[in-house]
Amino acid sequence: MIGRTKGGMNARLHALCDSHGRPLELFITAGQVSYGIGARAACSSLPKVEWLLGDRG
Repeated sequence: MIGRTKGGMNARLHALCDSHGRPLELFITAGQVSYGIGARAACSSLPKVEWLLGDRG
């Protein structure tokens, strides 16, 4: 999915990783979509966890 932003056409990759940094799930959204929407989509597929660390980097 590619979206139009000020810098041109791009996409964002959202990843869910385990405690060792290994990817569990990957989500791609259009570049103009907010991080909150990507996070909401990613969190909906999370297994039951005790804690969650988020990074917008």
